Amino acid sequence: MTATKQATTQVYRVYIKATPQAVWDAITKPEWTNRYGYGGFVEFDMRPGGAYRALAPDEMKRAAEAMGSPSPDVIVDGEVIEADPPRRLVQTWRLLMDPEIAAEGFSRLTYEIEESQGGARLTVTHDVEGMPRLAVLVGGLREAEGAGGGWPWVLSDLKTVLETGTRIAG
Repeated sequence: MTATKQATTQVYRVYIKATPQAVWDAITKPEWTNRYGYGGFVEFDMRPGGAYRALAPDEMKRAAEAMGSPSPDVIVDGEVIEADPPRRLVQTWRLLMDPEIAAEGFSRLTYEIEESQGGARLTVTHDVEGMPRLAVLVGGLREAEGAGGGWPWVLSDLKTVLETGTRIAG
């Protein structure tokens, strides 16, 4: 991997023509999370200290197997720190698909959803202090290597699904 300097706190903001509740549901409900980004179903226990898990979709498992690197069933895990539906969700977040990134430990991820003219403003703040490999990956800097487009791509796809009902790709 090429060493690329990446911010230790990454902040992404997107405006979505949807209600704050619709954005909240798209982030926290498995029937939505499988429809955008990398897909997969999430499981949240919304109490402070409750578990968070993102499960690998079948397509991801097949692709990983074909590349000779099987995907674990749980691809991201963490814990809910704060949940204030439909305004704010703070959680820990650890990517399990890559052993070196998993070894960097848990990061802190915050979703803030506010009403905005004509819809909602979603701000995602990902604190990746001391996690250089994760910072590059979630920043979308490994997209050319086939590792995906990170938060910029996921949030663009989330916006597209909520506004049009279809994904950017796939």
